[in-house]
Amino acid sequence: MASLYLLIPVSLIFCALAIAIFFWAVNNGQYDDLDGEGERILFGDDDDLELSREDQPQQDKSLQEEVQEGKQDEVKPSE
Repeated sequence: MASLYLLIPVSLIFCALAIAIFFWAVNNGQYDDLDGEGERILFGDDDDLELSREDQPQQDKSLQEEVQEGKQDEVKPSE
């Protein structure tokens, strides 16, 4: 019975704190756009994707040049 005198006030404080945090989140706009982030991932801008595809051959060419330069810089062991 003595433990109830401790547990009831602790649970009331915990519930009041949870309700206060919930209302703080609602007032700060945390629940304004529930579907936006999920849709942004699924239906993102295709323009960015096309730009990265156009840049890809240029990036591959520069990568190939770097690899060739690295091979030229290698020191061949003497036999």
